[in-house]
Amino acid sequence: MFNKIVLLLLFIVIGIVFYFSWLSDPSFASETYIPKWILNWSNHYYNLRTAVPFLAVGFLLETYSQHKGLTEVNYNKNLNFIQNIVIAAIIVCIAEGGQFILKRRNPDLMDIIYGILGSLIGALSYNLFKKIRNAKQT
Repeated sequence: MFNKIVLLLLFIVIGIVFYFSWLSDPSFASETYIPKWILNWSNHYYNLRTAVPFLAVGFLLETYSQHKGLTEVNYNKNLNFIQNIVIAAIIVCIAEGGQFILKRRNPDLMDIIYGILGSLIGALSYNLFKKIRNAKQT
């Protein structure tokens, strides 16, 4: 059940990434539900805003794969970590590639780099939290 919830959250976050990546207005000015301070921050730190949802993508990918890996006999954490980063890179490339067909959007290589870095930090933070939790239990 836990894996299904994490997978659902992962799909929701990926859907949010695609939604915001494929909006026709890159300033998000037409999105009235977003607070003004977030709009100002996201327009000031244009590439950094790509990394924020990928923190969650990396964290959730690592959570899902490690909990799924508990049942596998030949589970390799390092290989799985690399696979998760590759999956996040594919997601960010699809999100940026979709901007080729939008009139006012342009794909940006820095967005891809920030997305990968965000997912890397998210995955590393999951592993850090897991080590801290395991250290407290012993």
